[in-house]
Amino acid sequence: MGAFDYSRRHSSEVKVGSTAIGGANPIRLQSMTNTSTMDTPGSVAQCMRIAAAGADIVRLTAQGVREAVNIGCIRGELRAKGVDVPLVADIHFNPKAAFEAARQVEKVRINPGNFVDPGRTFRKISYTDSEYAAELARIDEALTPFLELCRQNGTAIRIGVNHGSLSDRIMSRFGDTPAGMVESAMEFLRVCVRRNFTDVVISIKASNVRIMVETVRRLVSAMDAEDMHFPLHLGVTEAGDGEDGRVKSAVGIGTLLAQGIGDTIRVSLSEDPENEVPVARYLVDYISSWADAPAIPGDFAPGYDPVAPQRRPTAAVGSVGGENTPVVVAARSVEDYDVDSAPDLFADTWSGYVEIASDADDKTLTALPADKVVVVTSTHPDFQGAVSALVHRMQSLGVANPVIVKAVYSGLPADEVMLRASVDLGVPVMNGLADGLWIEADSMTPAAAARLAFGILQSARLRITRTEYIACPGCGRTLFDLQTTLRRVKEATASLKGLKIGVMGCIVNGPGEMADADYGYVGAGAGKVSLYKGKECIEKNIPEAEAVSRLIEFINNDRR
Repeated sequence: MGAFDYSRRHSSEVKVGSTAIGGANPIRLQSMTNTSTMDTPGSVAQCMRIAAAGADIVRLTAQGVREAVNIGCIRGELRAKGVDVPLVADIHFNPKAAFEAARQVEKVRINPGNFVDPGRTFRKISYTDSEYAAELARIDEALTPFLELCRQNGTAIRIGVNHGSLSDRIMSRFGDTPAGMVESAMEFLRVCVRRNFTDVVISIKASNVRIMVETVRRLVSAMDAEDMHFPLHLGVTEAGDGEDGRVKSAVGIGTLLAQGIGDTIRVSLSEDPENEVPVARYLVDYISSWADAPAIPGDFAPGYDPVAPQRRPTAAVGSVGGENTPVVVAARSVEDYDVDSAPDLFADTWSGYVEIASDADDKTLTALPADKVVVVTSTHPDFQGAVSALVHRMQSLGVANPVIVKAVYSGLPADEVMLRASVDLGVPVMNGLADGLWIEADSMTPAAAARLAFGILQSARLRITRTEYIACPGCGRTLFDLQTTLRRVKEATASLKGLKIGVMGCIVNGPGEMADADYGYVGAGAGKVSLYKGKECIEKNIPEAEAVSRLIEFINNDRR
């Protein structure tokens, strides 16, 4: 297979009940309940809706031992109703709950940041080499009995690293970095390998798409170096809702799936969980279809790093390329564009470009006029692969023209265009190959297409043109109406261009995952909310009824 042809990464197979992940199996789809785990009828009903939507696996939170026990009751009721979807218990901070869950369900998710350690406290702690080695021995001592119990019960585990919950030990040596997230996973995987426990799936997530993609790529390299082939679960945490949540998820998950990385995925949306499954299904079906596409010749340009790619160096043409931020092009200028996201260039008034197809030959490329921007499009089924191959060929030939990637969609509804474009254009953007985006679709106005292009660039953290929301999907730990709260926060802050606001259901990942947010709204308990500015808690345990107005009041006062 060539560098740009689609093929799945080889991974070992892990059985989760009757469902197998990895190996030659299809990419599996997951979602997570947002009901209270102690609400047996409500959880059973939601699990059934999620399974009916097409999910292969359903996850439920288990804050404590009683919740872990009750997942077993939920499982029993589902089996009695003829629903055999495997269940996963999600554990944070409570190893006792993990041990009980291993007796109750097909799979247990544990977080290396808080399975042994108390969790991220933002304290700066230094460790000597001997102290650090003692900490690793403590992990082995705590994890090994859990692995043995899982072995006895035929229970798989997911080692799930979250950007927002790294331990102080990891923070002390690696900081809040992709390298730290990878090491957090590898510490636990090495114990699994030493104990010959192979029923392991691994995930490593962040709300920042760039961090998520780079970290997963680094994890794959680290596992390859130690001859590990565990299957990978992909997801962008706290993606939000609506178009923003879908675009952000599609850019992040799609970039990795396009590279052949990923054996099971969850699209995390701040909506009803069954809404996540069709989005995941579309991404998997679209990208998997590339396996039957014609071969794409070519190789990476010299110096290209597929783990942490840098932006391709170009000679600026006007406002495009060079050190300029990526631009957005629209088909025509006579349109009702939003004042905060109006396109930079209009095809009906701009003549500074030349358009070529992805199969252009070398003679055509070397003859390109240096004072023109190159607009690249393709009809290849694997659009991103064909476009990427062409741009790498340009770089190998020393052609330094800026590149705008243009995608044209005919006969597709707008919701499909949104997801497909987020992959087709998101991958080259994430890999540093595009100096601008241009989307045309007969189901979208030029204004809607331009907004989508800006959304892709914002998801890739390359250009901020609107308020960004870091919002979790909610789960059984969430003790307020997250969807309604997020809607109220968005209505009150939509005009605050460039501001990042976190809306988090609980403390587990809240302060960590939204660490780069300007302000945060975090569930603190039943009916109580804490407000944050960056990592600092500015007000604790506010009554939920007052929290949104207090947040808006604080933001307005702070920005005066």
